Amino acid sequence: MERQSKCADVYICIDLKCFYASVECIARGLDPFETNLVVADPERSRTTICLAITPALKRIGVKNRCRVFEIPDEVPYIMAKPRMKRYMEVSAQIYAVYLRYVSPDDIHVYSIDECFIYATPYLRLYSLGAKEFARMLMDEVRAATGICATAGIGTNLFLAKVALDITAKHVPDNIGVLNERSFIETLWTHRPITDIWNIGPGIARRLAQHGVHDLKGVAELDRRILYKEFGANAEYLIDHAWGQEPCTIADIKNYVPKEHSTVNGQVLPCDYSAEDARLVMHEMIDASVLDLVRRGLLTDRISLFVGYANSTHPQSSRSDPSTCEHSEEPSHDGCSMTLDAPTDSSLFITAEFDRLFNKEVNTSRLIRRISMGFSEIDAESRQTVLFDESESRRKERSLQETAIAVKEKFGKNSLLKGMSLKEKATARERNNQIGGHHA
Repeated sequence: MERQSKCADVYICIDLKCFYASVECIARGLDPFETNLVVADPERSRTTICLAITPALKRIGVKNRCRVFEIPDEVPYIMAKPRMKRYMEVSAQIYAVYLRYVSPDDIHVYSIDECFIYATPYLRLYSLGAKEFARMLMDEVRAATGICATAGIGTNLFLAKVALDITAKHVPDNIGVLNERSFIETLWTHRPITDIWNIGPGIARRLAQHGVHDLKGVAELDRRILYKEFGANAEYLIDHAWGQEPCTIADIKNYVPKEHSTVNGQVLPCDYSAEDARLVMHEMIDASVLDLVRRGLLTDRISLFVGYANSTHPQSSRSDPSTCEHSEEPSHDGCSMTLDAPTDSSLFITAEFDRLFNKEVNTSRLIRRISMGFSEIDAESRQTVLFDESESRRKERSLQETAIAVKEKFGKNSLLKGMSLKEKATARERNNQIGGHHA
């Protein structure tokens, strides 16, 4: 039986169309709907991923987030080097446009080019319908920046997002609208199910094992199976199958996580040997631990992930290039460990990461991705550790605090360890980047 919505709240999800590519076109005085432009780093190989492409390229069949070599040779295009700092500036400018009409308490910034707005009180304030209000915001953004936006309108956050992702693409005004009834009538049997927000390939595969390929199938599947398969996360699937979402923007604003952690990762510029990857890992540890010290935090749990390249180390006696392409070896390895005590000692944490690396990483294989995670412990635990610190740890902390002060005043590259001057090191270049891309 269809569930009925208990309220008439209105949420709007606004997305900036082909944001990075549109910013680059506008900077050149070009129309993104008529210009073939990709945002990708020309200094990288043709296998690099395009961060964005213009609507003009999409219209002729080029896929978003494709690799450069996948663009047909006969298609002429402009390649724009990513400028993350500029994109952040434009995003902030657009957020300022929203603030002319909406309180920050009613805006949830979902990403650099997407946000949710709780619109209910503003429809009454401005005497506008939901589509009129969305159109007004979209027009104001276009007038201020030249960026074209699309929008989804729904009676909850989930429906607004789905209306944006699916419905808005098929209507002339680029504004999709959904409530629980229209969602069930139009999208209950939509496939692929991965088009639905928060349903990725992994969840889709697990649902397919039970013969479920759309949300109607989720709604009709025995809930005991869903809870056995997904645990507590089954509740989200069940709610979303019926077009429901109890979470509000107010809930998001008020949420305080019980635990905190940080993750630092990067895709390496080429295939690295295990020892070169270890060098990069050490650089990442150094930066992450300094960040812990700067914020007055400790860690008591660490994790390491490496993603292997599609080839083995050419100089390794364990490698067999003839079988590499068809190898059944895992494409990655990951592990974690709990430390004996909370710490922010770079020397100790580096030693523990080396233990993980030596134990888990297949050193005969080339590595292309590496990431690490740290739990974050608050200041109360820190006070206990400070009381019990050795003299050597106090000296290390003094050096850390000095390094932080120098970097904050003169820039991240003003003080580097010798390892960051080696050929395969990446810290110097990444210190000049935002989100792994040129600033």
